[in-house]
Amino acid sequence: MRCDHCHLEFDESVMIRDGDRYFCCKGCQGIYHLLKSEGLDSFYEKLGDRKLQPAKEPQREDLEKFDLEGFKKRYIREREDGFNEISLIIEGIHCAACVWLNEKVLHRTPGVIEAEINYSNNKARVVWDPEEIKLSKIIETIRNIGYNAYPYDPTLQEERALKARRDYYARILVAVFATMNIMWIAVAQYVGFFTGMKREYKDILNIAEFVLATPTLFYSGWIFFKGAYYGLKNRFVNMDLLVATGATIVYLYSIWAMVTGRGEVYFDSVTMIITFVLVGKYLEILSKKEAVDTIDKLLGSYPTEVTVVRDGEKSLVPVESVEVGDTIEIKPGEKVVIDGVVTSGSGSFDESSLTGESRPVFKEVGDEVVSGSLLLDSVIRYRATRSFSDSTISQIARLLEESIVKKPTIERLANRISGYFSTVILILSILTFGGWYWYTGELERALIVAVSVVVIACPCALGLATPMATLVGIGEAAKRGILFKEAAFLETMAHANTLLLDKTGTITEGRPSVVGEEKLAEFDPRWVAALTANSNHPISQGVYTYLQIEDFPPVEEFKEIRAQGIEGVVEGHRVVAGSPKFLRSRGVEIEYRGDHSLFAVAIDGKLVAIYELSDQLKERAPEAVTKIKEMGIDVIMLTGDSERVAAKIAKVLGIDYVAQLLPQEKAEYVDRLHQQGKVVVMAGDGINDSVALARSDIAIAMGSGADIAITVSDVVLLDEQPIKLYEALKLSRRVFRAIKENLALSFLYNTIAVPAAILGYVNPLFAALAMSLSSLTVVGNSMRIKLFKV
Repeated sequence: MRCDHCHLEFDESVMIRDGDRYFCCKGCQGIYHLLKSEGLDSFYEKLGDRKLQPAKEPQREDLEKFDLEGFKKRYIREREDGFNEISLIIEGIHCAACVWLNEKVLHRTPGVIEAEINYSNNKARVVWDPEEIKLSKIIETIRNIGYNAYPYDPTLQEERALKARRDYYARILVAVFATMNIMWIAVAQYVGFFTGMKREYKDILNIAEFVLATPTLFYSGWIFFKGAYYGLKNRFVNMDLLVATGATIVYLYSIWAMVTGRGEVYFDSVTMIITFVLVGKYLEILSKKEAVDTIDKLLGSYPTEVTVVRDGEKSLVPVESVEVGDTIEIKPGEKVVIDGVVTSGSGSFDESSLTGESRPVFKEVGDEVVSGSLLLDSVIRYRATRSFSDSTISQIARLLEESIVKKPTIERLANRISGYFSTVILILSILTFGGWYWYTGELERALIVAVSVVVIACPCALGLATPMATLVGIGEAAKRGILFKEAAFLETMAHANTLLLDKTGTITEGRPSVVGEEKLAEFDPRWVAALTANSNHPISQGVYTYLQIEDFPPVEEFKEIRAQGIEGVVEGHRVVAGSPKFLRSRGVEIEYRGDHSLFAVAIDGKLVAIYELSDQLKERAPEAVTKIKEMGIDVIMLTGDSERVAAKIAKVLGIDYVAQLLPQEKAEYVDRLHQQGKVVVMAGDGINDSVALARSDIAIAMGSGADIAITVSDVVLLDEQPIKLYEALKLSRRVFRAIKENLALSFLYNTIAVPAAILGYVNPLFAALAMSLSSLTVVGNSMRIKLFKV
């Protein structure tokens, strides 16, 4: 009898009867009724005739560990919206129906906000409301439907990857050993074919080849059978099916030839097909691993514990347990794992892994230290300003992980084509077999030509064309301090023809300093200091630094109008400060014709002071702009600053500009460019840029910019020099060129190889070698991106 849940068959005597249903165990019976009561019984339609593992009685004894404080700090991320997020590995997923069932059940669980499962690696991202449901309850829900879940841990994943590589080693060793020995026997066979060989000797050699070919096909080649099985189970024809089909047909024919004594055996071709393709597949895995390792090296080798000083006592504390406000001590040669502010000591930090800047950066009391940097000298203590999960290095890890998972449009297209391609090849091989058998009347000849067609075709090269190039490209960009949030953004940026630049903080240092002061009436400068101290705008901060007043009265009714000015009440006086346009909107008359940024101050409706500020261009800004223009990209500066200041900067850089823009006007300018058919990249760093950044095709944020600018951005520059904008644009075009080269190589190979095989010019042995070489050519071409130079 067949179990109505897992579809496995057992003797009727051991089955549990439930009305007209039969179950192999109480676990399967419970899950069946659970799914039916929840309205999820359509799962069985999606499952079809596929089988599941019998349901185990769900474990409950270890559930409380998922709610422990230590577990939360290590694996759970608390989001800004108050929800919690975790990455889980779900065991027991065998097919797309399993993914559908888990997602449906989780979505129906009260308190679960999001649940996404990646079928390729069984990794799930779950977001839930901790006020409504505990994580232990979510895990219990997954277990109740016959699966299991545990937290995603990169260390455990590395162990599993190492185990998989060892498995490949063993299979390759068997295949290579069998192939080397079968080659000697094949040489004797071929010599005997031309010089004559007694039948009994030939039979002995055939049996020896059979003994060597069998473990090669069924042990070393098991990977291809497994891949073909899961492909067919999900109605997808893949490369594994082509290899498994070709090798099995040759193997069965050779057994028939060996037993009947009619025709020649091709056991040598079986071992070589499996060996060549297996070695090729292993080299692909190593190349992918190397590309991912490039990213891991940027994030790896960070300590799991830090020295925390509490009440004068030092203790080693896991990084997940460090709280905001804790004092951390680091010594020379140690890496910063958690962001903070120096409270004691001073020293030089190597930030090259983050910014690419090779020169050490000196930090003293009051300066920020960033996770990912390395202390070169002295002992420093600093106050943690973020938790480990929110630290810069953790954010980089999440960005890179997400960028690898999300696929560009061109990759999704290539994957669809490779799926159809495999089906077409199978049909062509059947037609080839029929055509050759009709033409020659020789079963052996027709079979060998048909197998050559199956083996030589390589959808794998087509499937690798895009992901391999984007993986290497993302790794190279990360090395240079350029973080792409999605691989798809590399493709979009490669098509860009317009670059919009914010002025302050993007192409200038963003630290304007006062170069002139004009007092028009007597006033208390403490009032201006009080107002500017409450603003983070670079111009306000420039005036505050210039005044050098630490003791000032409190501000009431403080208000900041983005990109315009600030106002408030200090000791009963209404103070208004900002641009001339802002003061005029508050009824204050002002005229100014200088070349500098202006910060005007009015008290109780009367203009009392004018401060002139100047900002310096960032290092290599003119060089970066010139190189970007040489790429055929239009460069335009958008700024809220005055016409005169903008014109002065634009003249030095040799670019067009639009001045005195409000945040919404910048966004409207982006919309107008879109109407003209432009692909727009915008770089900015402030709150006033966030709307325009969100509207652009690609948004680039400076790493130290406002949080909202970084949130809406697609690319983050850890090293904020303008030359990095050029590198990002140049690298994206280099990656896209590699993708097009890979696709061209794949199509060219298949255009030549498949017709040659159909016409009978290629035997299975050379077909297997050619197929592996085509995949390795695509991998090698992608690795050339590593040679990219600006």
